Amino acid sequence: MQCIGYIRVSTSKQGRSGLGLDAQQEAITRFAGNSGFVISDFYRDVMSGGDDDRPGLNTAIAQAQRRKCPLIVAKLDRLGRDVHFISGLMRHRVQFVVAELGIDVDPFTLHLWAALAEKERQLIADRTRAALQAKRDRGERLGSPDILDVARIGSDRRRTMADEHAAKVLPIIDEVRRAGITTLSGIAEALNARGVRTARGGRWHGSTVRNALRRG
Repeated sequence: MQCIGYIRVSTSKQGRSGLGLDAQQEAITRFAGNSGFVISDFYRDVMSGGDDDRPGLNTAIAQAQRRKCPLIVAKLDRLGRDVHFISGLMRHRVQFVVAELGIDVDPFTLHLWAALAEKERQLIADRTRAALQAKRDRGERLGSPDILDVARIGSDRRRTMADEHAAKVLPIIDEVRRAGITTLSGIAEALNARGVRTARGGRWHGSTVRNALRRG
């Protein structure tokens, strides 16, 4: 049976290292092989699990529903750390399997794990706020005094890299258009089918195609 894999890390540092993503992908691949699933594609996000509007997840869910196959994640908190969000997926009959929990886990158990994930997120946020407040109380300076300069340099570098990548991809997009594919989503699918990656190393979506065209 076909399935869709979804992996997520919260920070760009984790995303660049690939360690968290690689470990999740390996866990899903191993679980799928042992459970009779064939992974047709992987989708990923480098975003907080508290953000419900994630491009990779949205595409993964849409593909899973279109193909009438389950979405597989390594751990439930990779899907989300919010009970309401997880319950919403279940209520809308989005098929998903958590490799860590196994294929036969019941909805009640999923709700319990979702509640634990949400509580963990709250505890992490509370500990972070308490640590920052303790630093303030001790009179310590928070963050780098040059943070604005660092942010500006990083932004300029990302913009340059995006422009350079767009220059390389635009000829491929032109070729796809000449083949009769003109919609943003169609171009994105064609780029993904050819193994072309975005500037950040991810998969193409209509929005990323539009951004590349604007840089042309």
